[in-house]
Amino acid sequence: MRASTYPLVDAEEAAGLVLDRTPVLPSERVALGEAAGRVLAQDMRAPSALPAFPSSAVDGFAARSADAGKTLRVVGESAAGRPFTGTLQPGAAARILTGGAVPDGADTVVMVEDVSVAGDVVTVPSNLQPGTNFHRPGADVRAGELVLRAGTQLGAAELGLAAALGFANVDVYRRPRVALMSTGDELVEVGQEPGPGQIVDSNRWALLAALREAGADVTSLGIAPDQREALRSVVGGALEAADVLVTSGGVSVGTHDLVKPLLESLGTVHVGRVKLKPGKPFTFATLPQGKLAFGLPGFPVSSLVTFEVFVRPALRKLQGFAKLQRPTLPVRLGYDARATADRTEYQRVTLVRQGSELVAQTTGSQSSSRLLSLAGAQALVRIAPGDQGVKAGTVVEAMILSLP
Repeated sequence: MRASTYPLVDAEEAAGLVLDRTPVLPSERVALGEAAGRVLAQDMRAPSALPAFPSSAVDGFAARSADAGKTLRVVGESAAGRPFTGTLQPGAAARILTGGAVPDGADTVVMVEDVSVAGDVVTVPSNLQPGTNFHRPGADVRAGELVLRAGTQLGAAELGLAAALGFANVDVYRRPRVALMSTGDELVEVGQEPGPGQIVDSNRWALLAALREAGADVTSLGIAPDQREALRSVVGGALEAADVLVTSGGVSVGTHDLVKPLLESLGTVHVGRVKLKPGKPFTFATLPQGKLAFGLPGFPVSSLVTFEVFVRPALRKLQGFAKLQRPTLPVRLGYDARATADRTEYQRVTLVRQGSELVAQTTGSQSSSRLLSLAGAQALVRIAPGDQGVKAGTVVEAMILSLP
């Protein structure tokens, strides 16, 4: 064993340092069908108005408001995609269906329930008002209007809007390519029988899911041995294609913890320890060509908590997201939370709604090896360092993972 030469960095300072050194990846143009979940790289402005023509909001008859109270000749029909041709003359009406173009000359649409029809004539009410029951051109979107800002994630509504405006392709930020690796001779692959002193590698599978949920394209490198040259070979090969290296384990101070020395030889280690519980051995480095490396602790909960606090926001910045952090909400503690004297602690909780408040309940033992404390957790409660802890009933800030 050896003492760490890295200073303990405040968790918030470390998080800011990571983001300050995280670039935004270049953009690329993709087909609309490939853009779901991606982040828009340029502001989107409407090239034309929506709707492009006056369209009926109801089934009924297009007429002139000046003909209010009269019996009118029905001279044709306007359906969606099959507009009435010509101009509607005084004393005439046209049957119109929802979405149909309002004919030239008409300035109102009368609902079918409000008219009296007899053969080829229709009697309309005496209180017709111009502009009734149809959408004017540009009522939804004006030509040139800013409809989506850069940094917006493209979901169903955003893609539908882009399609309606005629964008077959969109400019989005590239997804980060992440190489994921576990380290440690004590690890075996899931499905294999552990030998004496060995454990199943669970971290890589948990991190694989977390990385994909955060939008990364992930290459799993498997388990790297605790051998300097073998580790260097695996990492060097992975970094040829990856933007980000994420490792699990090997970042503490044991003689077989080789990740920090390797990152030191490849680039600059900016954070080697943080004032965070769980997750003290977290490591962050920048590598040549703007690449990033995150060394996450080996304990399962430490690995996932440091991912949430440091890695996920960086992945979102790489993708150009406008909002980098998970949402936070004030919650009322339903238990007495112990504090750690010198480290910020993120405690795992479930949330229960009581009236207008969310109440946080502990998931049990907060041991950094107890993955069950995160399974089903809906939030991480931030407990500031100190000697007194936080009493039940106190309102604190919670990082929301999912809502009940």
